[in-house]
Amino acid sequence: MIPSLPSPRWLKATTLLYLGGFLLFLFLPLVTVGVFAFNDAEYPAPPWHGFTLDWFLGNEASGRVGLFRDEELLGSLWTSFVVACWVTVLSVAIGTLNAFLMERGRFRGREALSLLMLVPLVVPGVILGISILAFASRIAELVNDLAGLELEFLRPGLPLVVLGQFSYIAAIATVTISARLKRFDRTLEEAALNLGASRAAVLRTITLPYLRPAMIGSAAIAFLMSFENFNTTLMLVGSDAPLTIMMYGRMREGATPVLNAVSLFLMVASALLALTLMRRGERRDA
Repeated sequence: MIPSLPSPRWLKATTLLYLGGFLLFLFLPLVTVGVFAFNDAEYPAPPWHGFTLDWFLGNEASGRVGLFRDEELLGSLWTSFVVACWVTVLSVAIGTLNAFLMERGRFRGREALSLLMLVPLVVPGVILGISILAFASRIAELVNDLAGLELEFLRPGLPLVVLGQFSYIAAIATVTISARLKRFDRTLEEAALNLGASRAAVLRTITLPYLRPAMIGSAAIAFLMSFENFNTTLMLVGSDAPLTIMMYGRMREGATPVLNAVSLFLMVASALLALTLMRRGERRDA
């Protein structure tokens, strides 16, 4: 259809109806969770019984333990934060190295290696977690039998959780950073080298600043994906449960509006992170 020509009314109405239905489907559950985090009831669902902050701040008189006074929940939140930070640092670092290897390296089998790096993205998280757990446990048993050493980091626990999440999040960081590195004008590096700059100086002052937006974007994606991961984490977790595992256990015991409060807190934190990155990108473009 030519954009300058008027569209039929039925097409406009259908388009608006579709957009409205899609946005309703997308945001209504999130709005419902956010609203009923303030509901003065013992269950996280309609009907509305009045406004309260008990599910955030707690209320000793009514026996309600809010989000910010639930030490177990706050501990799981901190555990998820620590795991996400480790996964983010490792994923961005390895993703950057992989990007240079794939885009700058010249060796036989480079295309095949590029495809193999993407395999973890198409493997279900549960299968990935089980595979890593089985492999790590077997290595730990072998070392214990041969040398009498107990490798605790290969047992179910946070190190394995970091390894499991890193195994596929690093592939996403690699793809993101490689896409930007591919558009880089290498004549800038050649000009700096001709003017006497060292390769380290060129990397520090020209190449990495160009890659910084992709690295920051990859870090944000890695952090959020790690924080919300459940399938792989469930297979590898030990005694220190991240937030997703803790919330799953609480849901099985019986949901309360505290879980709505946690969900609202995470939605606000994720939105603030996204807005911060968007504003930084706009300032850099300006």
